[in-house]
Formats: sequence, structure tokens, C-alpha cells
Amino acid sequence: MLYCQLSSRFRIPYAVSLQPKTTWTSSNFSNEKSGHCTSVPRNANMEKLRSGYLFPEISRHELEHTQKCPHARLIRLGIGDTTEPIPEIITSAMAEHAHALSTVQGYRGYGAEQGNMALRRAIAETFYRDLGVKENEIFVSDGAQCDISRLQMLLGSNVSVAVQDPSFPAYIDSSVIVGQAGKFQEETGKYENIVYMKYGHDNNFFPDLSTTSRTDIIFFCSPNNPTGYAASRQQLKQLVEFAKANGSIIIYDSAYSTYISDESPRSIFEIPGAKEVAIEISSFSKFAGFTGVRLGWTVVPEDLKYSNGFPVMNDYDRIVCTCFNGASSVVQAGGLACLSKEGYRALSRVVDYYRGNAEIIVDTFASLGLNLKVYGGRNAPYVWVRFPGYSSWDIFSEILEKTHIVTVPGRGFGPGGEEYIRVSAFGHRECILEASRRLKNLYK
Repeated sequence: MLYCQLSSRFRIPYAVSLQPKTTWTSSNFSNEKSGHCTSVPRNANMEKLRSGYLFPEISRHELEHTQKCPHARLIRLGIGDTTEPIPEIITSAMAEHAHALSTVQGYRGYGAEQGNMALRRAIAETFYRDLGVKENEIFVSDGAQCDISRLQMLLGSNVSVAVQDPSFPAYIDSSVIVGQAGKFQEETGKYENIVYMKYGHDNNFFPDLSTTSRTDIIFFCSPNNPTGYAASRQQLKQLVEFAKANGSIIIYDSAYSTYISDESPRSIFEIPGAKEVAIEISSFSKFAGFTGVRLGWTVVPEDLKYSNGFPVMNDYDRIVCTCFNGASSVVQAGGLACLSKEGYRALSRVVDYYRGNAEIIVDTFASLGLNLKVYGGRNAPYVWVRFPGYSSWDIFSEILEKTHIVTVPGRGFGPGGEEYIRVSAFGHRECILEASRRLKNLYK
């Protein structure tokens, strides 16, 4: 087996480097046809997607590793799935609503596609108090990731797009699927029609807008997934001014805003003028443990208009009414319980628990030396670790093979993620502590 010597304590086995499998294209099937085929051509945009979607790829590697090492105790710090139980005050509200559906008095059928008005009002009061966001501008959904695709349907294929690099892969993959991205360039690892805004340690995790090309749409996530950094108020002012000067729309992902522990804005609408240039998507997944329950929302301000003056909100309302029958009434009852005083206090304790996990992970990697650079973990449940000069997939493989810990290779978040891994703070405390021990033993 070949090894690359990083230090006497760190060797990367290139023979076990696990790279994503190649995407199946029409050419792959040229000699595989059997049986009946329809006359319907495949959507050409689907063939432009690179490999599988990142997180199912990570799950595939997990499965391969458990088959190879069936007795190993796997610690999953890769896919950002919550682990702590949902507080009982919230699950009781869902159970009560579900039971009421079995009664004549409590049964309800279809609800408003835009969401329960009481929940929309509670979201406005909890997250947008004094920011001028109205309850009718809030659209309740089955999650932020679903809303990303609905927004792409709204915007269509003829808009230009910019993304942070690295960034959450759904922004790019959805852009490819709807036809915004153009061809993939093997030499750069980028799509030709997408503007990749460099977003790393060397520019304080904020793009240099003075050198950023104008696009119609700017996807921006803060706190950022994967780096864990939250944009400052001054940085977001620059972003809003940039969008206004260029006539652009910001799609602002605030799914991790409840993890912010400093003075960084929790909403783009804290910035004056943002309602004229921004849409905000958010989620109950990571702060309420609703990853499997599914509930989110999108804010489309009345003040946001197309170039012809038509309100964007009107078209988004039509998309929602056409493509969505509304979030589950049971889940929305849980959402209301989340935003009650007692429910929100209980959830804040869970968020603090994950913050404590993140501190342990940051301290662990910082203690290893090895010229590592450790970022994030303060305002988001992710730690972003740089191994200068080394492939992120090889780092991922080294850690998985030798410690049975699953992380995520930074390259999966875009070219700017090379040399990094993302480590999730979602996990039971005993698993986080055990992971810390294993990593320290590997690199001692």
C-alpha cells in the first residue's frame, strides 16, 4: 500500500481513497439496453449533474465501510442529522392534534397552502419582531431544501446564478437541473454559467464583491454550511448594497440562525433595504430536531419586485398553490409548540448542547497540531478543518478507515472545499467524546 507522509503521526493511504462514483449518462447505457424503452428522451440537464448528490454518497461510503468492518462502532459526524430527542411539550402537541383528527370535532382536511395563519404569525413574532416582516409574507413548507427547488421553479432557466464557494450542494445541483448552469468544466470543477464566489479563510469567509460578476440570483447561506461562519452586519450591508446596485435577488438561507452566539444578524431583514432585494428561507430541522418531521418557511417580501414591477410574492404564491398542498397539520401543530415560550426554552437547551459538542470538536482538532487550521463551530453546528496540501477525499478516507468516524470531504461542497473536511456537532455527547479520543490516538 502506498502512503503519503504528512508526519510520522499521519499517513494517507491513497489505495483506499474513496472517490464518488461516476454519474450514469446515456453513453453508459449505450451497450446496456434490454427490454422495452420508451421514446421519451432523458432530461439533458440531469446528465450534467456530477456523481451522486453528496450526502447519499457519504451514506454509500458508510455502508461500504460497515460491510468491510462489521464489528466497528461507527461514529457519524458527517451528514448533519440531529440526534437529541424532541422535547415532550412539542411531541405532545403533535400527538394531541393527531388524535383529534379521529374525532368529528377535531377533524380537519386541507389547510391553506401557505400555512396555518397562527403559525405564520408565530414565526413573524419570534424571528422577525420589529423587522417589518408580515405574516402574509411567510410561506410555511415541508423544509428549506424543498423551498430551494420551488424557488428555482419560480425563477426559471434564464437567470444567472452566483453561489458561495464552498456552499451547500443543493444550490448548485438545483441550478443544474433547471438549466441555469451550463456545461461542467473538468479542469476547474465548476459549471461554466455559475459564478463561484470565493469564500475562505484568506478573505475572512466573505466574497470579494468588488471582483464578483453581476448575476440575477445570489445564493447566500449564513451561518454558512459548511464553514460554520456567520456574516457580520457590515458584510451583509455590503451584500444588500451589491444586490441593489446590480438589480439582483439574494436567496438567503438562515437555517442555522438560532446557533448564532455573537452579534451577527440572524436574518437578512435586519439590514435596511433587504426587503427590496432578498428572499429568506429557513427551517425547523436543526434547531427543533425536525429533520425527519419536516417543517420550514420562506419569506417573500411584498417589496420585492421583478424588473417590470410585478411582485415576486404573487408568483411564489402561485407556485406554492400549484405544487404544494401545504405542510402537514400535525407537524404545524408541533411548530406552534416549538414557538411557545416553554417550547422555545426547551429547544434552546438542545441548541446549547450541540454548541457544547462543537466546542469539544474544535478543541480536539486544535490540540492535534499537524499544521491543521480549525474554523467554525461557534455560530453553527459545523467545524471546518483544513489539512493544507492534501485531498479532502483522502483525509475523509483516512479518518474513516482508521477511526471509524464519518466526516464529509470539503470537496463535496465545491472546489473551494478542497483540503478541508466538515465535522458535524450533531451527536450524543458520549459519541463526541469517544470521537475525540479516537482522533487524538490516531494523530498522537
